[in-house]
Amino acid sequence: MTGRNVWSSSRERMRRFPELFARCSAEAAVYGKCVVSTTSGKQELQKDLCLKEFEALKTCFINAAKQRMK
Repeated sequence: MTGRNVWSSSRERMRRFPELFARCSAEAAVYGKCVVSTTSGKQELQKDLCLKEFEALKTCFINAAKQRMK
């Protein structure tokens, strides 16, 4: 695979991101609220605090991408 093809496929994935994000706005909002609530003040985000919300968002992105491919 040439370097040009790598960048072309990366650009294409980035172009699709807004569409996928729009399809998963509810899941993204829930994940964002979880992150904000667990990092109030100067507390840093810790691994797996919002795992359930992240997994829901990830699943939504995967399903949205599969639907777009059809």
